[in-house]
Amino acid sequence: MSKILQASTMGGGRSGAAATAAWAVLVVVITLLPHSATATSEPALDGTTEDPMSKFRHLLPEANLSNNSVTNVTVQLGATAFLPCKYRHLADHQVSWFRRRDWHILTTGIFTYTNDARFSVLHPEETEDWTLQVKYTTRRDNGTYECQLSTGTGVISQFVNLYVVVPQAYILGSKDYHVQLGSTIKLTCVIKQSPTPPQYVFWYHNDHMINYDTRRGGINVTTDTGPTKTVSNLVITDARHQDSGNYTCSASNTQGASSNVFVSHGDKMAAIQRRKAGAGAGDLPLTCPVLWLLLVLTLAAQR
Repeated sequence: MSKILQASTMGGGRSGAAATAAWAVLVVVITLLPHSATATSEPALDGTTEDPMSKFRHLLPEANLSNNSVTNVTVQLGATAFLPCKYRHLADHQVSWFRRRDWHILTTGIFTYTNDARFSVLHPEETEDWTLQVKYTTRRDNGTYECQLSTGTGVISQFVNLYVVVPQAYILGSKDYHVQLGSTIKLTCVIKQSPTPPQYVFWYHNDHMINYDTRRGGINVTTDTGPTKTVSNLVITDARHQDSGNYTCSASNTQGASSNVFVSHGDKMAAIQRRKAGAGAGDLPLTCPVLWLLLVLTLAAQR
């Protein structure tokens, strides 16, 4: 091994080729080590897994994304991610998965080299697939992963960018929704950044779920799912005073979104609109003529 290290650090003209050749030899040496069906290294004192390549970090080649295949995978927070990789005619060569963030080796062949049980390689026999599976994805799993094939003359790499997204829900329009007595309440909830559609979307009036409320009647919920977003519509006909309150759209894969509904008589609605339109400086012109009249009367009385 000392000879390999010496060869990799020789003159600048051969440093890149020597590093690549040394790295290829190291991967082959690792794969020949005895291991069980799931080979894992011993955890360090801080609870993390020791990187088997830590002593040879300086020999690892830099990624050249412009000259290698790059795939993007988007997955929802908490779901399982599948990172694809295919190599043909492997013969005696080995396929390894690395996490580029810290250059941690995850798998080599069908064996796992991390104590994180969420990672594993899926390789059906007699196939070209070497898919890296990541269960229960977290925000920290975001990043680039490298699927590397070690050959006798060097390495070939495929890169996968993993994006872990968090679905977001919101109700269109204002947080406060005013309707007249007897009219129709219409609320629309949009759930974005959801690669996997939610299993359900429930609507709540205060703390009562109303999707299937037959006692009130006149309630209709429709939900349309798509590849990037889900839209749920709540329609309540013949609005009544008791329909006032907080309405929440709750999906299975994200936090809920809420809106306040106020049901009022027509004259009360008009008063609300007038108060909004006349708020602030708009009231001043109405009071100015009164002030002038009082001033004139005062001056006339003094004469």
